[in-house]
Formats: sequence, structure tokens, C-alpha cells
Amino acid sequence: MNLSIFIWIPVIGFLVSLILPKKNETLISATAFGTLGIQLASAILFVVMWIFQGAEPIQVNDIILFKNKEYVFQIDFLLDYISAVYMLVGALLTFMVTLYSRYYLHREAGYKRFFNTTLFFYVGYCLTTLSGNLETLFIGWEILGISSFLLISFYRERYLPVKNAVKVFSIYRIGDVGIILAMWASHHLWGQNITFSQLNNAELVHEHLMTHSAIGVFISAMFLLSASAKSAQMPFSSWLPRAMEGPTPSSAIFYGSLSVHIGVFLLLRTFPFWEFQTSVRVAIALLGLITMFIATGIARVQSSVKSQIAYASIAQIGIIFIEVSLGFEKLALFHFAGNAFLRTYQLLVSPSVVSYLIREQFYSFVPRLQTLEDRFPKKLQYSIYLLCLKEWNLDSMMYQYLWNPIKWVGNKIKFLNARGLLFIFIPLYFVGIYLQSKLDLLSESWAEFLPIAFAFIGLVMVFKSFTQRKSIRVSWLLVIMNHFWISLAISFNEHYDSTENWLYLSGIVVFGIVGYWCLQRLFSQEGKITLQRFHGLSEAHPKIALVFLLACLGLTGFPISPTFIGEDLIFSHIHEDQFFLAAFVSLSFILDGLAVIRIYARVFMGPYYKTHSDFSSRYF
Repeated sequence: MNLSIFIWIPVIGFLVSLILPKKNETLISATAFGTLGIQLASAILFVVMWIFQGAEPIQVNDIILFKNKEYVFQIDFLLDYISAVYMLVGALLTFMVTLYSRYYLHREAGYKRFFNTTLFFYVGYCLTTLSGNLETLFIGWEILGISSFLLISFYRERYLPVKNAVKVFSIYRIGDVGIILAMWASHHLWGQNITFSQLNNAELVHEHLMTHSAIGVFISAMFLLSASAKSAQMPFSSWLPRAMEGPTPSSAIFYGSLSVHIGVFLLLRTFPFWEFQTSVRVAIALLGLITMFIATGIARVQSSVKSQIAYASIAQIGIIFIEVSLGFEKLALFHFAGNAFLRTYQLLVSPSVVSYLIREQFYSFVPRLQTLEDRFPKKLQYSIYLLCLKEWNLDSMMYQYLWNPIKWVGNKIKFLNARGLLFIFIPLYFVGIYLQSKLDLLSESWAEFLPIAFAFIGLVMVFKSFTQRKSIRVSWLLVIMNHFWISLAISFNEHYDSTENWLYLSGIVVFGIVGYWCLQRLFSQEGKITLQRFHGLSEAHPKIALVFLLACLGLTGFPISPTFIGEDLIFSHIHEDQFFLAAFVSLSFILDGLAVIRIYARVFMGPYYKTHSDFSSRYF
């Protein structure tokens, strides 16, 4: 049995689920339940056979999506004890939660949408946990991110779930770029696209890190950044309770058990790379330790049962981070399985527990006579209590030191409007193309400066798009132009094939035009629409909403578009000493994803503007 079968089973189930009648709940749930039942039975059978045959790691080089003299984008799969544990736990929990959801979501308006998204999530989960290289892992990583956004905003007619979905997606986007930067640096370190099996070669890893220790630390730091964002470790911990706005089953399967432990999987999978980097191991342990103490305190003062479970899970994942840093990989896997099963159970029974606790509080509540905090001085007790009540101001700090400065910069850029694009930046872009054609005549200093300058112009555009509130179409065009400026900037580097540029921009052009057409259709039917508020137009225009979502995904480099490969190609041509260029391009990719999802959320999600009064929309 080929490992790719565990990808094709949920893919086929997802595709079948898409074409089922919306009102036939029995058929929809049976399809999901049957798909995951087949997956679970196949996984158990395969793993048992694999163990009896010696449990040797299986590396499968499956599909080459793109190849040139210096670069190969290949889909690889790997089965070892890490992926086996994650695959079995994921199959069993998703199977059980799907069975639970058949009745829990009965007569829910988004019944089919929930099961479609759950199967889509499971495709991403299998791709991630069975990945044999970073490129394959990144495909699954992206699918997990967008399915999280869709499930948190499941009740899309409400304001708060949509706002929290955008918040979570913004943190996920930081983790995405951490993986991209790690792939960029790895390409320069190894001179090839390294597989996870090759990382287990201690001599090979040691040989490369001896002469490139700084790059090794940078790659490990990017892995840690991505793992922290995905597993809600400090300072990103505040997103996990906000993700509980979705249905209880999705909270259980995503944020209690599987998705939230993917950061741990990334650390376990890359452990042979940073095993001998003491500074990295200390950083991971300290991060886990700080998160453990802070999350435990916050969990103890939460009034919502879901928030209590969320922060308790964050604390346990902090302990797992410590275990991984100490080299206790098998203990970390056992801890992952135990925490996943426990949190899934707690979240699924949480509605019943609330009623039980209310009854107990009235009839048989007995407060504890003494707690650990009673030993502290009163001022310290009160300070810790207030900090935990405010969740250590984690949300406020993210806005104050990250998002608000970005919005401040974007609001200061007054000249980037439709007229500025037409009369300044489009002519300037053609000047850049002319200079690129005369590259041999440029001095060395100009050849080094121009890529950074053009990438900075692209970054300025996406800054403005992220903060644009008046014109949706200008915001959309700014994202498209950002990609064109990035491609121009990279084209100044030597050995850059123009066909790679067309591969990258082909997805941008196609999906950009499709998205602009959707906006034009909406304007013709609804009149003027701005980004000042949530409009909730998915209720009135479900088909346009679906097409526009696909356009958004294509524009952000999701794996339905050649731009996905193009973005990786872009980074492979950034030299290892071009830190500013890499920083500008990576920040552009963070913000263009946020700008596009923000447009989709404000246009198609939230209360339908013709029947609901609007709420405050100061965030995103």
C-alpha cells in the first residue's frame, strides 16, 4: 500500500461531499463518516503491517511538480514512528468527532459546509503529518490555515466569529512565512531541497552546520517561530480561546487535539537538525516554561469553560515543548496523544458540564480552604490575579507592537490611490522592466540596490492595501501590483529564468482578474461597497462568494495556483546575504494574505448589512 493512499482517501471523500445535495444530511454525514472510517481502518492495518515488518522509515518520492537545473519542487512522503502516531491519533479523533457531529449539528444551516471543511482540514492534516520534505509539509500547513479560518467563522452571520477568524488567520500567516524563510535558508545551506530522511544523517547535518552555524540558527529560529504560532505558545497564546467561536466539534478537533499540536510535530520532525544547537534547545525550553506558567494562571481565572480548556491545553503543549527540547521525543508523542484525547473529550462534554457545575454551585459548592497562591504576599497575589484576568495583555501587545504600527504606516500613505497607481507606479514599473533589460550596463551598486528598492515599493503597496477602507477595488489592485513588483525585484538577481517569473505571475493574473470580476458583479448588483464595515453578502450572493474565495486563495499563493510554487521559486533566487530583500518579500507575503482575507471577510461575512445594524469594526 502506497503512502499517498492516505491522502487520496480524504481527497476523494471531500470531492464527493462537495457535490452532494445541501439538504440531505444523512448522505452528507454518511460520506464523511464513511471516508474517515475507511481511513482509520486502512491506517491501523498499514501501521500494524509496518511494525511487523520492522518499522523501518519509509520515504516515498512521489511527484515532481517543477524542476530546473538548481531547483526541484517535489511531493515526498515519510512514515516513521512520529508520523505513525500522528496519523493514528488524527484518524481516530476525526472519526469520533465526525460521528458526534452528525447529531450535534442536525438542522444547522451550514451542515454541509461544516463536513466539507472538516474533510478539507483532514486532507491538510494528512499531508502535513506524512510529509517527507518542507515543500510537502507547507502544502498541508496552508490547508490547515485556511480551513481554520473557515471553521472559526462558521457562524459567518455574526460579527465576533468573523473578527476572531481574521485574528487567528493573521497569526497563522506569521507561521506560514516562518516556514517559507526556513525553506529559503535551507536551500542555500544544502544547495538542494532536503528531505526529512536526510536530516537523520547526523554526519551530513554536522558537516553543513560546522561551516554555516549562523544560517543553522536562523533556520531553527524560523521553525520555532512557526511552531509557536501554530501551537499558541508565547507571545501568540491569545488566539486559541478566540478560535473557540466555531462549533464545539471543530473546537475539539482543531484547537483541542490536532491542529494545535502541529507545531509540536514540526519540532519533532526537525529535531535532528537542531539537536546539537544548544542555544535553540534552551530557547525552546524557556518558551515552553514561560508559556506553561502564564497559561496555567490564565486558565484558573477564566469564566468560560472553553477558554479554561484552551489555556490548559496551551500549558500542556508548553510542557511538550520542554520535553522535545530535552530530547524526550517518545515521551512528547505519548503526551501529545494523551492531551489530544483529553481535550477532545472535555470540549465535547463542555455544554453538559456547564449545566452540572451550575447545579453544583447552587446546592453543594464548597470552596477550597487553601490554594497555592495563598502563600504569596497579598500584593503579588492581586497582581498575578489581575494580569491573568487580562490574559497578560497579550492581545493588546500584539496590536500595539505589530498591527497598529502597520496600520499607522498604511494610513500615512496618502498618494497610493487609483490615480497614483495609473500615473506614477505603472509607468515606474515599466521603467523597472527597462532597467532589468539593461542589467549588464548597470553598475554593481545599482544592481544590488534596485531589487531592494522595488521590493520596498511592493511592500508599501501591500501596507496601503491592508489599511485601505474606502475602495475595495483599489485594495485588490494593490495586492496584485505588490506581486508584480516582487517579481521585478527578484528578476535582477542572476540566473533567473523568465519562465519562472511567468509561472509565478500566471496565478496572480488569472485569480486577480477573477476576483476583480466578482467585485464588479457585486457593485453592479449592490451599489457602492466599502471596507468600512462587514456586509455579509454571502447570504445574498453565495456563488460569487465561493468564486471570490477561490480568487483570494489563488492570489495568496494557496496550492490551487502555480503561484504557490512561484513563491518558493522567488525565495530560492534571493541570495543568502540579501537579508533586506528577504525581509521585504516575506513581510509582503504576510500582509497580502491578510489584506485579501480581510477583503473577503468584510464583503461576504458578518451580519447582512440590509437586515442587521453594524457593530464596531476597528480591528482589521
